Amino acid sequence: MTKIYTKTGDQGETCLFNGDRVPKSHLLIEAIGGLDECNSAIGLALSMFPECNLNELSDQLVAVQHLLFEAGACIATPRSKSSERKLAMTRFDENAVGRLETWIDSWTERLPPLHAFILPGGHRCAAALHVARTICRRAERRLVEIDRDLDVDHHVVVFCNRLSDYLFTAARAVNHLTQTPEPLWRSEKCRSEQ
Repeated sequence: MTKIYTKTGDQGETCLFNGDRVPKSHLLIEAIGGLDECNSAIGLALSMFPECNLNELSDQLVAVQHLLFEAGACIATPRSKSSERKLAMTRFDENAVGRLETWIDSWTERLPPLHAFILPGGHRCAAALHVARTICRRAERRLVEIDRDLDVDHHVVVFCNRLSDYLFTAARAVNHLTQTPEPLWRSEKCRSEQ
């Protein structure tokens, strides 16, 4: 890539990997944008990582960033309208969901059990991971919506579902490892009784 700007999107359209042009307001572009936003929010969270030893979590989150980029490429290559060569180049890793589940289970074993709902917050890095989680959920909703009309790789939809669970767990891990209390949700009734 020699130039950042191409001017090809100046009329409100963008190009998918298979060459099709679609409006920038297309739900497919909304979904890809959601994956990109989630990736950026994870990058922000990584920039806030505390000085304590969180290398394992950091390495996992960087791996997730790469997977999000690959998920976007996969979605930008509609399966029913793309050549086999392009589909092979952008095929999403079927093992990505299993890796997330392994990481979730590993962290969950090390975290205190949940006895109440938690509010997004605590350490600023944990709060940023909660923002990434909610962005991921929005991207997932877009993917589910377009999956009804377009042939979206279902592995990407499942990946987004599991990724939001992983980001929740990662936020809890940051709070736990930094010894930052998790803000707990209490009903209005419980708050007024104090």
